[in-house]
Amino acid sequence: MATMNAPTELTQVNAPAKPVQVRLTRRSPAYWRVTIDNPPINVMGPEMVKQFQEVINALEADEQVRVVVFDSAVDDYFLNHSDFTARIEDLTSLPEGTTGLPPWPDFLVRLTRLPVAPIALLRGRAPGNGREKAIISQWEVGVGMVAGGGPMARLPRLIGRNRALEVLLSSDDIRADQAEAYGYINRALPDAELDAFVEALATRIAKFDKWAIAQTKRLVNTSLPPDVELGAGWDACIASLGRPAAQNGIKALMERGFHKPGDVENRLGYYLGQIAR
Repeated sequence: MATMNAPTELTQVNAPAKPVQVRLTRRSPAYWRVTIDNPPINVMGPEMVKQFQEVINALEADEQVRVVVFDSAVDDYFLNHSDFTARIEDLTSLPEGTTGLPPWPDFLVRLTRLPVAPIALLRGRAPGNGREKAIISQWEVGVGMVAGGGPMARLPRLIGRNRALEVLLSSDDIRADQAEAYGYINRALPDAELDAFVEALATRIAKFDKWAIAQTKRLVNTSLPPDVELGAGWDACIASLGRPAAQNGIKALMERGFHKPGDVENRLGYYLGQIAR
């Protein structure tokens, strides 16, 4: 197994090395893993966004990779919410990606277009498949924000308009079995079976012809919304962060223990229903 730390090997800089928060590992030429590793709770700040850009650059440049699995090295957290202790200017000042979108929606669009099969091995919280441990949450409305990762554009096509509104406006935690019933995720599996299932699926797809994978994915993608809709959602998210309602909501959560391991992060949906307005 060959391991490549994308941010350190792909970028030559004179500044001190940044902590590696996104690790890129080649299981084989055709099968790669991307591991999110920003303890203690895998929040996503400007540095992680930059490292995701390094990852998508590497995936696009390689002609052999056919499947990529995203997983987490942090117990109980997959890809968590944004880092609200970081300066917003450090995020908004990042250059646009190759799609012309800001770097995070740019990454999502490029991953969608990538001629590679992506699989998320989701164990733990993913505000933004193991049945016993996975929790999905679009919690932003609960603090007066708009979500920035494209759910308003993509969720209605995935689970229907009514359920998309339920997920987004309730800001509640969604367990994996409910997410599977909605069509939000493909499968909810017992935790003991999750790793073996994903490994078998990824290994199987990695054996197939890349051209056939790429063309099939390209044609399926015609059902997706235009890129501009993800950009509009991102712009609304950034604008919402400056609103007093959002600032007050985030502050109220912080006072209860948000942004660090503990009950608020583990039961975010519950606490969103408790904060004063």
